[in-house]
Amino acid sequence: MSSTKQKQNQSNQSVDRVTILTRSLTTGFVGGILWSFVASLFYFFNFMEVSPKSFLLTSWVNAGWTDKWLGNFFTVIIAGIVSVVFAFLYYVLLKKVFSLWVSILFGIAVWAIVFFVFQPLFPNVPHITELSLNTWVTTICVFILYGTFVGYSISYNYEDWQKANQPQSESSQ
Repeated sequence: MSSTKQKQNQSNQSVDRVTILTRSLTTGFVGGILWSFVASLFYFFNFMEVSPKSFLLTSWVNAGWTDKWLGNFFTVIIAGIVSVVFAFLYYVLLKKVFSLWVSILFGIAVWAIVFFVFQPLFPNVPHITELSLNTWVTTICVFILYGTFVGYSISYNYEDWQKANQPQSESSQ
């Protein structure tokens, strides 16, 4: 009977890990949608010179609908999908680190990747040295908020899962 319980425990833990991964990827998707929408609003109100649409859509699609609401809608969805990749990387590399500062640094790292590493892929986006200080500050702040949202949520979920799966004898001590 104890071996059956042990197998069931192992099965439950593997299901829990899949659940934590799924929650992490969902957090990444929601974070990408939320913060790309906020960045689009900042662009609309002229806090930034480039919009998320410049990176994710108009660099590859040259159609009239990209300048309308449908272009913004697809941009937000694409940002959510791309964000799942960053959330997965955070889950794999940093899920055990429960620190606000690490999440902030993650956001800054994603900003650096987008604006320095991937910049040659975006012909519609000027080089970072050609952008205004307002664009720099606003985009860094949006990415910090994104990193905090995604990173801290993933770490919190993982830590919460760890506490829930501690053996009862350890939690009573």
